[in-house]
Amino acid sequence: MPDPNGFLRYDRRLPARRPVPVRIMDWREVYPPAGEELIREQATRCMDCGIPFCQSDTAGCPLGNRIPDWNDLVRTGAWDAAVESLHATNNFPEFTGRLCPAPCEAACVLGLGGQQPVTIKQVEVEIADAAVARGGLRPRPAPAPTGTSVAVVGSGPAGLAAAQQLARAGHAVTVYERDDALGGLLRYGIPDFKLEKHHIDRRVAQLAAEGVRFRTGVNVGVDVTAEQLRAEHDAVLLACGALQGRDTPQTPGRALRGVHQAMAHLVAANRVVAAAGEGRPALAVLPDGTPIDAAGKHVVIIGGGDTAADCLGVAHRQGAAGVHQLDLYPEPPASRDAARDPWPTWPWILRNYPAHEEGGERVFAVAVQEFVDDGTGQVRAVRIAEVTVEKRDGRRIVTVLPGSERELPADLVLLAIGFEGTEEQPLLPQLGVTRNARGAVDARPDWQTDADGVFVAGDMHRGASLIVWAIAEGRAAAAAVHAYLGGVGSLPAPVDPARQPLAAR
Repeated sequence: MPDPNGFLRYDRRLPARRPVPVRIMDWREVYPPAGEELIREQATRCMDCGIPFCQSDTAGCPLGNRIPDWNDLVRTGAWDAAVESLHATNNFPEFTGRLCPAPCEAACVLGLGGQQPVTIKQVEVEIADAAVARGGLRPRPAPAPTGTSVAVVGSGPAGLAAAQQLARAGHAVTVYERDDALGGLLRYGIPDFKLEKHHIDRRVAQLAAEGVRFRTGVNVGVDVTAEQLRAEHDAVLLACGALQGRDTPQTPGRALRGVHQAMAHLVAANRVVAAAGEGRPALAVLPDGTPIDAAGKHVVIIGGGDTAADCLGVAHRQGAAGVHQLDLYPEPPASRDAARDPWPTWPWILRNYPAHEEGGERVFAVAVQEFVDDGTGQVRAVRIAEVTVEKRDGRRIVTVLPGSERELPADLVLLAIGFEGTEEQPLLPQLGVTRNARGAVDARPDWQTDADGVFVAGDMHRGASLIVWAIAEGRAAAAAVHAYLGGVGSLPAPVDPARQPLAAR
C-alpha cells in the first residue's frame, strides 16, 4: 500500500528464526509463529498492481492462488474470509507455505519496481495456521455418494489433494501407501525442522472424516496386483512421486561404504524423529540395518538444492564433526540478473537456507574426482577439483582446471544431485504403463496414461518438482477422473498436463 509520496510504507520483514544454538538441539520448525501485527503489516505491502503475476501458473503460482485477495482480507482483519479464499485453490496451504520456494514472490510486481516482494509464503502460513486456531480443519463430506470408486496410489501432496477433491465430489476413494505412515516425501523426506508432522496428521484426519480410506504398508503391484486394483475400483490415479535418485556410478570409489543417496539419510533421520515422538528408541539405519547417522562424522554433501540443504540441517542436528556442501556450478549472484532471468521468471540467485546459517562450508565450482578408500572399503575422503561449466548446444561441458585437485575429509558422503523420475516398479507393466525417457509417466490431455481409466499426476508425471505443482496436478487429475466417471458438475482444474512454468522453458 503506497504512501502519498509513492513509496512503500513498510519494508519486507519476516519473523526472526529461532536462535541457531537452540534450534539445532531439537527438530522443531525453524520459524516461530508470526504475530498478527507483523502479518497484517506485510499483507498491506501487496499492491493494487492490475495484473497479479504472482498468481499466474506460468510465472507465479500454478495453483492460481488468489494472493491479492487474501492479502487484502488479512490486511483488513477478515481472517475467516481469508481462510476460505486460500482454501478455494489450495488443499494444503500449511504445506506449501512452509515448503514451496515461492515462485509467486519471484513474480511479485514489486520486484519489477526494484522493491522486495511481499512475504507471500509467510502470510499463507499464518492464514493456514489461523484456520486451525479458529475452529480446526472442518471436514466437508460430499452431500451424496456417486456410487463410483477410485484408487489413489501414493499419499504425497498430489495423491492427497486428488483424494480430497474426489471424496468431496462423492466418489469412494481409497489411498494406497507402501510406507507405514501417510504423507509420502512430506512424512519421510522432509525434515521436521521444515515441516512438523502433526500438520500431516491433521489433514489425514480431515480426509478420513470426509470418507477417504487409507491402506498403509501396501506395495501396490506386489501386495495388491493391478488386476485386483482394477477389479475393485472404477478408476486408478497414480501419484507415486519421482524417487529414483540420480547417481554417479562412474566416479571411482562410488561403491565404498559411507557413500549414500541423500534420501536414504533423510528417511532414516525422519524415522528416528518419528520414533522419538512415539516414545520408542530407534537408530538411523538403512533398510538392511547399516547405520547412516552423521554423529561425529565428517560429512560431504554433493548438490546445491533443497535436498542438499535438508541433509545439511539434519547433519547439524545429528552432531556432525564438520560438513562441506559441494556445488558443480559457480556461486550465483546475490540478486536477479535481468539480462539472464528477466522478471517475472524464476531467477538464478544464491539461495541461503536456514541450514546454512547453522554451520558447514559451501564450495562452489567443483566436481568430485574420486571417493577415496581408507583401505578397508570405507570412504575416508572426497577428492575434488575446480571446474568451469559451459552449455553448448544444450549440453553441459565441464572442464577440470589442472592443478586444482584437493581432498576433503569424509566419513559420510550424501548424493543430492537430483532425481531421474519415478522408480521402476511391478505395478507399471501390470497396468500396461511405461516410463518415458525422463523416467516419468506421460499423460494425455485428459490426464490418462496409455491405459484407459488409469490417470497420473504430480512428480510421477512431471518429474521431481515443486509441491505447488504436485497439488495443482492432483487437483487437475481429480477433475479429469471426475469427468471420466460421469460426475455431475465440475471440479477445479488449474493446470493442463503440458503446462510448464516459464523457468522450465
